[in-house]
Amino acid sequence: MTRRFELLVFDWDGTVMDSVARIVASLRAAITDLGWEPRTTPALRDVIGLGLREAAQKLYPQIETAGYQRFVERYRHHFMVADPTPSELFPGAADTLRELQREGYLLAVATGKGRQGLNKVLDETGLASLFHSTRCADETTSKPHPHMLLEIMHELAVPPEATLMIGDTEYDMEMANNAGTPALAVDYGVHDRTRLARHAPLHCISEIRELIAWLEQV
Repeated sequence: MTRRFELLVFDWDGTVMDSVARIVASLRAAITDLGWEPRTTPALRDVIGLGLREAAQKLYPQIETAGYQRFVERYRHHFMVADPTPSELFPGAADTLRELQREGYLLAVATGKGRQGLNKVLDETGLASLFHSTRCADETTSKPHPHMLLEIMHELAVPPEATLMIGDTEYDMEMANNAGTPALAVDYGVHDRTRLARHAPLHCISEIRELIAWLEQV
């Protein structure tokens, strides 16, 4: 049977890993370190999925460029070293990814995380070998620009129509639309189903374990 998709591109935070609480805590700690005006939890959650600099710019559009770099440095300190908030894979995520690999799909990650942070969690979870390509916001253009998704497709020689972007934020959906690829939304991460639906994903799932059954139907 011919498959519709050859390449599955996953967002990481809020899609594969339940790391939202740790990201919010690290954002808040970085803001405190810099003495900036606090932001609400919903505002901090809303920038998850963007690159760190882009997140800071959205939260504090009035800050000068040097301030954004200090923010990035403090955030990375807290997320990588100081913050004790646990981050776990969503239930069924590892098994789902391994089954998709066994079925012959090409797997990739397109994330707002930095390279150091992604490598750390890939090593900790033992999932690094499952992915054929990864792109991070600090080595290309941040979502919702299509650059990282276009780079992945070019590297793996897969056309947009055979590529599926899977993510939990409107930034993922917008990136897919901008790259000309179909998208699948997940509603258990940052943005709710109504917000995701505005960007016309093919479908929206509520557990990552639903992905394999859905792929068999499209």
